[in-house]
Amino acid sequence: MQTELSTTLGVEHAVFGFTPFPAVAAAISRAGGFGVLGAVRYTAPDDLARDLDWIDAHVGGLPYGLDVVMPAAKVEGVGETDAEAMIPAGHRQFVQDTLAKYGVPELPAGEAAGWRITGWMEQVARRQLDVAFGHPIALLANALGSPPADVVARAHEQGVLVAALAGSARHARKHRDAGIDVVVAQGYEAGGHTGEIASMVLTPEVVEEVHPLPVLAAGGIGSGQQVAAALALGAQGVWLGSVWLTTTEADLHSPALTRKLLAATSSDTVRSRALTGKPARQLRTDWTDAWDDPDGPGTLPMPLQGLLVADAVSRIQRYEVEPLLGTPVGQIVGRMTTERSVREVFDDLTRGFERAVDRLNRVAGRSGR
Repeated sequence: MQTELSTTLGVEHAVFGFTPFPAVAAAISRAGGFGVLGAVRYTAPDDLARDLDWIDAHVGGLPYGLDVVMPAAKVEGVGETDAEAMIPAGHRQFVQDTLAKYGVPELPAGEAAGWRITGWMEQVARRQLDVAFGHPIALLANALGSPPADVVARAHEQGVLVAALAGSARHARKHRDAGIDVVVAQGYEAGGHTGEIASMVLTPEVVEEVHPLPVLAAGGIGSGQQVAAALALGAQGVWLGSVWLTTTEADLHSPALTRKLLAATSSDTVRSRALTGKPARQLRTDWTDAWDDPDGPGTLPMPLQGLLVADAVSRIQRYEVEPLLGTPVGQIVGRMTTERSVREVFDDLTRGFERAVDRLNRVAGRSGR
């Protein structure tokens, strides 16, 4: 599964694996892919530095990357404390009422909320970058639009490629014009923040729009056959995220959540603003239903929604309140039926890819007669 992009980056397989877990990112790179650590959950630079140091020590010099969340639009001069003050009292009451309905206990005294995603605030993301550029990352990806021009320039000065996710050909064109090196065409089926266009339609549209820039296909990909399909559509690799959540190296800290993921079908996800304020595909739960109910208060824009629900999500996760317990995940969750190691996932991907290529070669051979 090699392409021009994978060769440029020095990896065996054109499989780019996004994950919030350092052990998974390192295992992806060791298995011949390209591990990408998600930075959005790191609020303290020292924590990110610790985990990047750990990856450096466990990838044996193999390349890896970092994914940050820097929104294209920002509110000048507004920090986390200011944003907290902008949250309406009615929304806070709705959170408390929902938690009370399901009997979710408070966190123990002195225990801070562990789910504190403020990494989509630009000042936090910039602190993450200050740490990351002190490590040998080979790729910097941004999940919400093109990074600011100075960030792109800084990455290029250090020999780091810059990638950005796109949900439409129009978004991809903006990335190209902003000097982005790699465009990730993220289809509707993907976990996390997605657009409205399915991968089968989106990938070739983006490939054509930004040629000759390399494109990675994302969304609904979890088998070698699907990798082959993505390359057939013109992509130079695939960007996988959801499939790693049920690997043995993942650290979800929740047996109940793992059970829910393994039992879920491809119909058990929903695009909801409940988690961050932007449409993000995740497991459908009573929590997402509550926020998507027309009789509710409605979600707040990013980053206010994430700040609003941070404590609640930590409580739900800590006490494994199953009706409310969820996570961002794509429609490929229906194929995630057993816990496997990252290496086993790669073995399955390569075998499936080989079968698909052999099948296409037989079809092409018959067509050429």
